[in-house]
Amino acid sequence: MPNSGLNVTARPTKEATHPTDPASGVRIRSLGYADLTHVISIERRSFASPWSVGMFALEMSKPDTVSLAALEGSRIIGYLVLSRYDRAWHLMNIAVAPEHRRRGTASVLVNEALARIDEGAPVTLEVRPTNRSAIRLYASLGFRSYGLRRGYYPDNGEDALIMWKGDPEVAGVPAESFEELPAGI
Repeated sequence: MPNSGLNVTARPTKEATHPTDPASGVRIRSLGYADLTHVISIERRSFASPWSVGMFALEMSKPDTVSLAALEGSRIIGYLVLSRYDRAWHLMNIAVAPEHRRRGTASVLVNEALARIDEGAPVTLEVRPTNRSAIRLYASLGFRSYGLRRGYYPDNGEDALIMWKGDPEVAGVPAESFEELPAGI
């Protein structure tokens, strides 16, 4: 079957050697299939519509995916899945165990994931407009709001705020598709 170019990078992603954030004491490493039991526990406590083990396994099996675990000691306290689609990276999933939130772990995960891809590569994500703390986090990391994806969340039909870091036009998103957002979003 011919390759469509989907999930093919010009250069492989960069690998790091288990960095530790000295400020938080959190260690980051690649997420493995053996970690999914712990990941699913955090996922179910974090989201109304959690991913299944199969969804994680599918994303992790793709060659252009950065999947990371955040550890405190030997315990997984958070995770991130960043996958490349065509010319853009998509932050697919990120969560930190409720008892470990507000300590900078999500920032460490996102920054480490971004360090493993080409500098300046466009990255996008969807977030609930009602999730103000996540929006503030992403904005502090350089993401900007570019519109809404109507009815995105299956549990309640809530829209998703589309955010980008880098230039979405580099990823083939035409400027005229950006949506004017209501004040406060």
